[in-house]
Amino acid sequence: MSSSNHGHVSKVTMAGLIVTLGIIYGDIGTSPLYVMSAIIGKSVIDIDIVKGGISCIFWTLTLQTTVKYVILTLQADNKGEGGIFSLYTLVKRTKFKWLLVPAIIGGSALLADGIITPPISVSSAIEGLKVYNPELNTVPIVIGILCGLFFIQQFGTSFIGKFFGPMMMVWFLMLGVLGIYQMSSNWGILASLNPYYAYHLLQIHPSGYLILGAVFLCTTGAEALYSDLGHCGKQNIRISWIFVKTTLVLNYFGQGAWLIAHQGQHLDSFKSSNPFYAIMPEGFLPYGIVIATMAAVIASQALISGSFSLINEAMRLNLWPKVRVKYPSVLKGQLYIPSINWLLLAGCIGVVLYFRKEENMQAAYGLAIVLCMLMTTTLLNFYMHMKRMNPFLIYFVIAVYIVIEFAFMAANLSKFSHGGWITLLISSVLMAVMAIWYLAKKIRNRYTDIVKLSDHQQKLVDLSNDDSIPKYATHLVYMTSANNPEEIESKVIYSILQKRPKRADIYWFVHVDVMDEPYRMDYKVTHVAADDIIRVDFRLGFRVAPKVNLMFRKVVEDLVKNKEVDITSRYESLNKNNIIGDFKFVVLEKFLSYENELPLFEKMILNAYFFLKRFSLSEAKAFGLDSSSVKIEKFPMVISPAKECNLHRIL
Repeated sequence: MSSSNHGHVSKVTMAGLIVTLGIIYGDIGTSPLYVMSAIIGKSVIDIDIVKGGISCIFWTLTLQTTVKYVILTLQADNKGEGGIFSLYTLVKRTKFKWLLVPAIIGGSALLADGIITPPISVSSAIEGLKVYNPELNTVPIVIGILCGLFFIQQFGTSFIGKFFGPMMMVWFLMLGVLGIYQMSSNWGILASLNPYYAYHLLQIHPSGYLILGAVFLCTTGAEALYSDLGHCGKQNIRISWIFVKTTLVLNYFGQGAWLIAHQGQHLDSFKSSNPFYAIMPEGFLPYGIVIATMAAVIASQALISGSFSLINEAMRLNLWPKVRVKYPSVLKGQLYIPSINWLLLAGCIGVVLYFRKEENMQAAYGLAIVLCMLMTTTLLNFYMHMKRMNPFLIYFVIAVYIVIEFAFMAANLSKFSHGGWITLLISSVLMAVMAIWYLAKKIRNRYTDIVKLSDHQQKLVDLSNDDSIPKYATHLVYMTSANNPEEIESKVIYSILQKRPKRADIYWFVHVDVMDEPYRMDYKVTHVAADDIIRVDFRLGFRVAPKVNLMFRKVVEDLVKNKEVDITSRYESLNKNNIIGDFKFVVLEKFLSYENELPLFEKMILNAYFFLKRFSLSEAKAFGLDSSSVKIEKFPMVISPAKECNLHRIL
C-alpha cells in the first residue's frame, strides 16, 4: 500500500477507484481512438490482419501492461511513489553506478512522449467531425484546445480534476457498451483470444512484423501508469485496471467485428475512416465525439502533470537546471512549472503543424516510449535482485520482456524516417541536458576545496567578539554543499574572514541533503561552538521542494522553544526591548574562471553547464530564500590553474 503521505486516496474505496480512473488511465484509455486505424492503415481490410491484430492487442495488454506493470513493476514503489526516477533511487544504493544512464534515457523518453501524446489524442478525437464535413481543417481546432489546456495549468486543476474520474467512468462505459453492441453481430471475433492468430500474423503475413509498431500503441500509457502510482496507490490501480482492461478489450473486439463485416474494402471508402467512430450508431455520433474529446483532454492533462512531476524529481536529483516551480492549489503533489509548460505547448503545436493529421502522427508515436520501457526493465532487473527474489524467476521474467520489448523496438524503428526521429531528437536533447548537469556537478565537487571547520572555529569565534569590526548581521546564514558537518568549503571561510570580514553574533551553516525517500522532511542541528556557530542539516525527499527560508524559520522556532539558542538582538538598546536580531543569508555562486587549463571534455561540459545556468534560477531562488535578506557573492571557479606565468621585471 502507499504510504500515509498520500491520505485517503491510497485506500481502496469507490471514490478512490473513480479518482484513479481520472488520473491513471488517460493515455492508455484513449488508445482505441487510433490503434485499429493504425493497424489497418491504407490497406484493404483483411480478416487475418484484423484477428491477428486484435490477438496481438489482447496479449500485449495482458503481458506488457497487466503482468509487467500492474503486477510486477508496481511492487517497486518508493514509499508509495512510482516512476523511473523513483525506481532509480531504489536501485542506486547498489554498487552499479551506471544505472543512472538508463534512468536518464528512460526519463527523457517519457518526457518526449509527453509532447506527442496530447496532439495525437486530441487530433484523433476531433477528426470525428470529418464525418459531417470531410474537408474540415481540424488543425486550428486542435491547436485551440491544446492552447486552452496549457493555459489553465497555471491556475491549477484541482477544480476540474474532480470531474476527471466521473468523466473517464463515462468514457470507459461507452467503450464497453459500443464494443458489445458491435460484437452482437459477430461473436466469432472472440476467437482472437487465441494467441495462434497473433502468431499467424507475425509469422505468415508479410507485413505482420511491421504491424507490431501499430499494436504497441495500445500499451503506451503503461509507463505513465507506473509514474502516477503515488497519486492513487497500487491497490486502487490494480482493482480499477480489471474494469479498464475489460472495456478496452471489448471495444477493440467490437471494432474488429465491424472490420470483418466490411472485409475487402478500404477505410477511406467509409463516411468515417476511423473504426472507432464507425462502430457508433449515427444518432450517438455527436455525443461520442464530445465524450472522446473530453477523454483526450484528460489524457493530455495526465501527461502534462506527469511531466511536471518528472522535471521536479530531476531537479531534486541534480539532473536538471533549477527552474521556477509553483504550487497552484493545496492538492498534494500538484505543481506547475511555467518553463516546462510553455515548452511542452510549443512542442505540441509544432507536432500538430508538422503532421497535421492523426494518421501521420501514428507513424512517429511509440518509438521513444518503447525505449523508456526497456530502461524500466533494466532497472527492474536490479530491483528484483536487490529484493533477493528467485534468480530463475528473475532471469525468466527479464528474458521474456527483453524479447518482447526489443521486438517492439525493431518494429517501431521502421517509423524513424516517418517522424519517429522527432521524438528521438527531443529525447536526445533532454538526455544531453541531464547528462551535462550531472557531470558538471561531479566535476565541480571533485575540485571543490573543502577544509576542516575546526581549523577555523576559533577565528570565527574571535571575529564574532571583535567590537572593532562593524557588525554585518546578528545572524549570518551560509548555504554549504559540504556533506560532513565537520567540514566547510574554503570559499565560505574566505567570504567570512577575507572578502570583507563579516562579523555576526551567530554563524549558521545550512546544508540540504536530497534523500532517496520521496517525502522525507527531517533536520539535524549541530552546535559547533556554543552561541557562536550552528549547523543545520535538512534531509529532504526527492519530491520535496527545498523551501529553505520557511524550513529554517521553523528550525529556529524549535531551537528557541527548547532554549537551545537566543535570537534576541545583542545590540544593547534592542536587547533590553527583546527585539529579535536580523537574519542575513549569503549564497555563493560560481562562474568559470578564465584561469583554467582543462581537458577538452571537461571544458566542453562546464561551458555547456554555465550556458544552461543562464536560463536557470539563481541559487537563492532555487533554495526558496527570501530575496530581501539574501546576499549573492560570486566566486571564480578555478579548477585547474594555468601554468606559471613567466613574467620578468625589467629595470
